[in-house]
Amino acid sequence: MHFQGQILKMTTQNGKPIQYFLNLSNDLINMNQLIGKKMRIKHIGYQCINCGSDEKIYRMGFCKKCFFESPYASDTIIRPELSTAHLGIEERDLEIEKTIQLQPHVVYLAYTGDVKVGVTRESQIPTRWIDQGATFALPIAKTENRYEAGMIEVALKEHLADKTNWKKMLEDDFEDDLDLADFREKVKNYFPTDFQNFYRDDNEIVQLDYPYEKPEKINSFTLDKNPEFEGILRGIKGQYISFDGGNFMNVRGHEGYVIELQTGL
Repeated sequence: MHFQGQILKMTTQNGKPIQYFLNLSNDLINMNQLIGKKMRIKHIGYQCINCGSDEKIYRMGFCKKCFFESPYASDTIIRPELSTAHLGIEERDLEIEKTIQLQPHVVYLAYTGDVKVGVTRESQIPTRWIDQGATFALPIAKTENRYEAGMIEVALKEHLADKTNWKKMLEDDFEDDLDLADFREKVKNYFPTDFQNFYRDDNEIVQLDYPYEKPEKINSFTLDKNPEFEGILRGIKGQYISFDGGNFMNVRGHEGYVIELQTGL
């Protein structure tokens, strides 16, 4: 089979295991069905996920202009504590910022090689956890907007990691006695005084099952350095696809890249 299109992050359906679909210009390719089969990927260009230009992708799927101008790439996407839509203050486009920021958000603990704290819109659960490659996840607070969740995260990340170590995540090791509920009890004391009322202890731990077995070694590659790649698909975790020889490609890190894809070789 031959496909061509712009890469967007993989679409997922939670299950045992999680089902993955590679999104190439809105053609959805079932990746689980390709595990054990050879694939060939050829990088042929760029297409900004915002304006559609063929300028080189700068970051997060955006060309340089859109990265610095689009509300979908603003600082509050990365740092929710900077949100101001609840005050009626515009950063780049207030109406869009309201739709993103003025909705319920969840602060959570997740195990991605280490226990980390994170923030996501309630509507993005469990998608956010799957994209991060979390083995376990546990909501610990629910807020009315993005700013409130961000302020809780800022306080907690003084004591916990807030970023995923991709290599540790793919090593897939965890302690048998790991219990996020214990961490939840410990971090309760770190909530800012004005945000204690958002704390929740009535959620169950979620375990996620990936179509993945860790290889002996882990090496990542990019299409910038390796524009033509061929390999046998071995598994998927987070937004990483695993090939024979321990080669990994971060699909989300290639959003906006245009590729030719051949399968069933």
